[in-house]
Amino acid sequence: MVAAPLPASAQMIEPGPSSVADIAEGLLDAVVNISTRQNVDDDSKGPRMKAPEGSPFQDFFDEFFDGDKQAPRARRVSSLGSGFVIDPDGTVVTNNHVIEGADDIEVIFADGSKLKAELVGADTKTDLAVLKVNPPKPLKAVPFGDSEAMRIGDWVMAIGNPFGLGGSVSIGIISARGRDIQSGPYDNFIQTDAAINRGNSGGPLFNMKGEVIGINTAIISPSGGSIGIGFSVPTEMAVSVIEQLREFGETRRGWLGVRIQPVTDEIAESLGMTTSIGALVAGVIKDGPVDDGSIKAGDVITEFDGHVVAEMRDLPRIVAESPVGKAVDVKVVRDGKEITVKVTLGRLEDGEQLAQAQVDDADQTDEAPEQNALGMTYGELTEDARAEFSIADDVEGVLISDVEEGSMAAEKGIVAGNVIVEIAQSAVDTPDDVIARLEELKDDGRRNALLMIASPDGELRFVTIRMD
Repeated sequence: MVAAPLPASAQMIEPGPSSVADIAEGLLDAVVNISTRQNVDDDSKGPRMKAPEGSPFQDFFDEFFDGDKQAPRARRVSSLGSGFVIDPDGTVVTNNHVIEGADDIEVIFADGSKLKAELVGADTKTDLAVLKVNPPKPLKAVPFGDSEAMRIGDWVMAIGNPFGLGGSVSIGIISARGRDIQSGPYDNFIQTDAAINRGNSGGPLFNMKGEVIGINTAIISPSGGSIGIGFSVPTEMAVSVIEQLREFGETRRGWLGVRIQPVTDEIAESLGMTTSIGALVAGVIKDGPVDDGSIKAGDVITEFDGHVVAEMRDLPRIVAESPVGKAVDVKVVRDGKEITVKVTLGRLEDGEQLAQAQVDDADQTDEAPEQNALGMTYGELTEDARAEFSIADDVEGVLISDVEEGSMAAEKGIVAGNVIVEIAQSAVDTPDDVIARLEELKDDGRRNALLMIASPDGELRFVTIRMD
């Protein structure tokens, strides 16, 4: 039996580097150790003895352990991490968790010299921080590279300065890209098998040109040591955050002002889409950037400013990386058709406050008889119903007064007190509207009904229910 020949691309694979000594030698001086100290009030006094209940000696025990009621003593807690210099004037990048809560920050260089550092700014969402030192002479700095150009299987080198021992070099490959480890809203990590150990947090991940393409942030390790699963923040995300921290001392992220959820196969089918891609808009924030009707609940966002939105988690990251105030083109699927709308981004921090302050008044509709379909009973959203289920005044639609046990609606988490706002992107106001809209979908040959459901406090989500 003759083996099949290897693909041409595989026949051209070059061996790994025989040595990275020359690259490392030029980079070690730019990687630093970050030493922090934090003053912590220590009011613990160890176990406190108690006399038997009702004992006449309890006062003596109290007096002995309370002493003269001195104020709690302060103790200093130290921690160590890594970082790297990005300009000769003394700007240093590290992880936020390395310096978080620190009262004193000290940068220790490869030659053993030490400089006090000031915190320029930090971002908890990407776990990045920027420090500033005042060196007596220009420092060795390293440049950023293009992490988007890196491929799975490319060689990379991690350098850290853990525990103040000096530069530590390890080499490996990129094992995966775009990893979501549930550490924050913008997870898009590079995974590498280059050894990253405790104390290496905040250190750089280099390509074979000596350019930083990632900031080492986390590892998966039952023992605390490297098992070949490390994660780095890619420079495609980090550079914009670092630039904002240097310029403003904070991040200024773009904000679209929508609530989103994943597009499942069932939702895609109910919307007439051939593939389950994009982010489904479950709601639009009042007074947000797209509260002008440019984007509507029920739209599926498939592209944002030229970037494909393959799945829901892509959208928050792409939007956050966009400049505040920028006008962008957004492709959405609406009523089965793809259209492009123009939106102007707001600022995320402002938007979070706006989202908490929205309250509207609701008008009441005439009462209508209850209806049943899809394992649910529908009723009018009256004042009595609002009081019974604690439904907010700004929630509009048709009340779900009962859900049949074991029904698909129950399996999808729908409960009595939820409100149907839309069916297949059409608003419903009465139980009769619900029944009529379901009949229309059946006549159109639809097998799934896409329901926009509001919780009693107004939180929106989409649910698909089989109609056959």
